[in-house]
Parts: sequence; C-alpha cells; structure tokens
Amino acid sequence: MTREHRYWVYVMTNRSLHAMYIEVTNDLERRVWEHRQGFGSEFARKYRVHRLVHAEEYSDVNEAIAREKQLKGWRRLRKNELVMATNPGWADLMPFDDESPG
Repeated sequence: MTREHRYWVYVMTNRSLHAMYIEVTNDLERRVWEHRQGFGSEFARKYRVHRLVHAEEYSDVNEAIAREKQLKGWRRLRKNELVMATNPGWADLMPFDDESPG
C-alpha cells in the first residue's frame, strides 16, 4: 500500500503585512500553530509572522522545495501579486486557535 504524502508551500505575514515568510511543511496546521506559539523560526518570532495568507499543496516533496526556492527568489511585488491573486483581502486562511493542533 502506497502512502500518499502531502507537502505545503506556504506564505505567512504579520499584521502590518511588512514581513513575509515562505517555507515548506508536511503538516500545515501544526506548522502554523508552531509559528503562532513562537517555535521553529526566529524570523517568524521576531516579526510576529502569524497570518497564513497563501498555501499550495504538493504530493512530491521535490516539487514543493523547488516552488519554495522559486518564490523566495521573487521580488516582493511579485510575491504580493501571488497572494492577491488568490486572497485579495490578505485574510488569515487559518483563524487563530490557541489549542495545539489535533
């Protein structure tokens, strides 16, 4: 039996929308929770990057990593355009919940 893997390339920002963080994970809910608790990323902790504004799902980890590198290489304007194309109001796609993920 083949296990299906899921990987996420995600974009988070802070309340002022000035800081932007891009990363890959295999558990999006857990990773967002970790950011909000201040675990795992000094950058995210320092700039309070808690708002999930974009996420892309992949079944191949190499594709996800390649996409992460691609997005990180983009200028900020292009990253903003990516978010605005799918989330024009920059809404938090994973509303806050202080509880640990399931």
